[in-house]
Amino acid sequence: MTRDDIYDHLAQVYLGKRKAEDPRHKKQFNAWLLINFLIMLIIFASAFYGLTAFLTKQQATLKDHVVYVLHNGPIRMPYDFKDTAQPTQSFVLKVPQIQASKYNHVEFALRGKEEGVPGIIKVVIEDSRNEKAAYYVQGVHKDWQRFHIPLSAFKEITDWDSLTKISFVLESWNVTDKKGLLLIDDVHLASIQARN
Repeated sequence: MTRDDIYDHLAQVYLGKRKAEDPRHKKQFNAWLLINFLIMLIIFASAFYGLTAFLTKQQATLKDHVVYVLHNGPIRMPYDFKDTAQPTQSFVLKVPQIQASKYNHVEFALRGKEEGVPGIIKVVIEDSRNEKAAYYVQGVHKDWQRFHIPLSAFKEITDWDSLTKISFVLESWNVTDKKGLLLIDDVHLASIQARN
């Protein structure tokens, strides 16, 4: 080692003096920083685009499906036509004063229990003018099923803004099992817009 090498080494150790950086190393560092920045920009733009697309779709879905909940939670409706002379059994749901004309469907979920299933149920809608309309729902069994009935199926109702009640009626001559239990859940009016 020469004297100059020793001085350079001591200066580097004790004074923190460094040799001049290699310009190729600096260019590599700048290129790596630029590549990382571009990758981060692409990831951020993708996440932003995905989030805005998701929120736009959610907003469109909410506009397409407006709901007015009449009853939420299971309703137990036991029935027995074996030990009674009653020809029908029903569950009546009172409808508060609302503008039902802005909705176009009544929706609910039905399920029979192991004790017996009705198979068929009549849905009756009434208004304050004593107009009554009925619709028969068939195929009620032991699994939950959702039903969407258009309000246009209840042709006898002329004033939808004066609804008073929705009834679920079991008729002794229509049921599959003469004794059983029916569960009714998530009864609501809905406005489903037609999609183009």
